[in-house]
Amino acid sequence: MKFRVDRDVLADAVTWTARSLPTRPPVPVLAGVRIEADATGVIQLSSFDYEVSARSEIPADVSEPGVVLVSGRLLAEISRALPAKPVDVVLDGTKVTVTCGASRFTLLTMPVDDYPALPVMPDVTGTVDGDELAHAVAQVTVAASRDDTLPLLTGVRMEIEGEKITLLATDRYRLALRQLTWTPASPDLSTTALVRARTLSDAAKSLGSSSSVNIALSTGQGIDLIGFEANGRHTTSLLVDGDYPPVRRLFPDETPIHAVVLTQSLADAAKRVALVAERNTPIRLSFTEGQVVLDAGQGDDAQASEALEATLVGEDISVAFNPQFLLDGLGALTTPFVRLSFTHPNKPVEFTGQDSLEGDDLQEYRYLLVPIRFAS
Repeated sequence: MKFRVDRDVLADAVTWTARSLPTRPPVPVLAGVRIEADATGVIQLSSFDYEVSARSEIPADVSEPGVVLVSGRLLAEISRALPAKPVDVVLDGTKVTVTCGASRFTLLTMPVDDYPALPVMPDVTGTVDGDELAHAVAQVTVAASRDDTLPLLTGVRMEIEGEKITLLATDRYRLALRQLTWTPASPDLSTTALVRARTLSDAAKSLGSSSSVNIALSTGQGIDLIGFEANGRHTTSLLVDGDYPPVRRLFPDETPIHAVVLTQSLADAAKRVALVAERNTPIRLSFTEGQVVLDAGQGDDAQASEALEATLVGEDISVAFNPQFLLDGLGALTTPFVRLSFTHPNKPVEFTGQDSLEGDDLQEYRYLLVPIRFAS
């Protein structure tokens, strides 16, 4: 095998392909990136850990086609460190030589025959705008659980109905819902999938700069897979098994009290007040007509408080939140104003965005946060 490739193209492709390699692979070959040079002038780099696969195709001048398996992380570090000159890659026996300008590296190869076959990308189910997908996934994954003892809750539920995708995630303390539109391959498509939040977030971030991302789903056909594809890059992941809890019903039907505050002002004030909040202690928000007072700390501890302008509809109300969960919700909103909708001081509070102080709230993104009970 022998080929020459642009240094930046190689570094980008290897870094992207190697990003999901396991740190402690169950078998050594899974730490490798498989490189296949095709006589047509295409290099295919791939990685697979039996759960997530990645494949990237780049153009190169191929003198001799061939296949090789080398350490993915080491190749990624080397390719990023190379000078900005063309890179020559040559397989010589059991070693691969990487030459770039005056730099020369020799890598040992792994047995390519022991490498597992990558899963086949399912048929494309639909296409979505890359930026919108990345933004929607970031808004929802803040609420996904990071506790691997509850694998169901580490996933994001995708509900597809025709031209609408709804993403849902919860860690039992908060719940995020985001709706977006896409172009389905079939207009009457109706399906659901549970995708690992980490995998979905990684795919959306790395492919989000593309104008459109193809999403491919295969469910109920033996292996349940989701695939994402854009700009010559493909990634697939096994879906999470199990029935996701019926979380949609947690959103209240009606909220007799709501308050509207400037989103950034509330986030900034919460950050300042939270400086005195010890680990796992809440910050309190007390809403009265015309203002909200944030405070934290009590007794002999350090204390902080800050008042902001707020519009309140309904009676006065006080709630307390985990500071980080509050900031996550406010950070996910992109609107100038946030509406907090209440049913009761101890019941979950719904956060939605508003473009203006007097306008309606926007329902495409909803963040539900369970308050912390505090001694009055």
